[in-house]
Amino acid sequence: MLHNFNKKVLIRYNIVLITMSRKFMSIIKNDFEKQNITKIKNSKNNKKLTMITAYDALFAKLFEEVADMILVGDSLNMSFAGQSDTLSATLDQMIYHTKAVCKGAPNSFVILDMPFGSYINKNEALENSIRVYRETNAAAVKIEGGADRADIIEHLRKNSIAVMGHIGLMPQYVRSEGGYKVRGKTKEDVAQLVADAIAVEKAGAFAIVAEGIKTQAALEITKAVQIPVIGIGAGNVTDGQVLVWSDMLGFFEDFKPKFVRHYLDGASLVKNAVNQYRSDVQDSSFPSKDEEY
Repeated sequence: MLHNFNKKVLIRYNIVLITMSRKFMSIIKNDFEKQNITKIKNSKNNKKLTMITAYDALFAKLFEEVADMILVGDSLNMSFAGQSDTLSATLDQMIYHTKAVCKGAPNSFVILDMPFGSYINKNEALENSIRVYRETNAAAVKIEGGADRADIIEHLRKNSIAVMGHIGLMPQYVRSEGGYKVRGKTKEDVAQLVADAIAVEKAGAFAIVAEGIKTQAALEITKAVQIPVIGIGAGNVTDGQVLVWSDMLGFFEDFKPKFVRHYLDGASLVKNAVNQYRSDVQDSSFPSKDEEY
């Protein structure tokens, strides 16, 4: 009798868990809304935007119905290719990875990070951006720079290319700036950042990434423009956040930037799993009879 009772309780418990899981998944799916330029702009002061990087179809598919935007960042040159900075990433690489991301997440708003040297003037920027649109399903491109890049952003917009700006700490400037430096520490620098944001908005960008900026400065930038400001290392005062997926999920072990929060200990989980696999191979417990043809 006790055995039957426990069995009935377990069955009911499993039914409850399955029901809760289905409801939870339903909530996630119902909350997802495919983004476009208009929706992203209208999110200002209404909804915090979530953006995450992805470099392949597998992870893009996992992020598709959770993130508002997926950025195929040139950060892949560091986290994916093992380079010390982003500068050697090529347009061919970015297009290759963007095609994979778009294939894995066809309903996502995907942005290609224009690599170093691909937008040194208006004509080259347009030629390369047209190639991005022709060869991928990316919805937009991202360009680093403030007032100094406004003419390029404006030229792209006039030729039907959607552009996301990027101000503050700009990884493509790492060598010319002598390292990664937090911005917004002085009144003069805050004023420059605000001017950069306004110039990028006036040029036609639909959103701006603000990276490595003191929180108060990020707040002033966010208030100064009518388009969403997506922060990374800029406090919680912006209109949204972006993180590199390998940082956020704890796969990148070389160092942890101050602004990163680990939501998963991915590196340890993978290492433990592979160690278990090796152990199973060595003691012949894998494959088992159930895993044979």
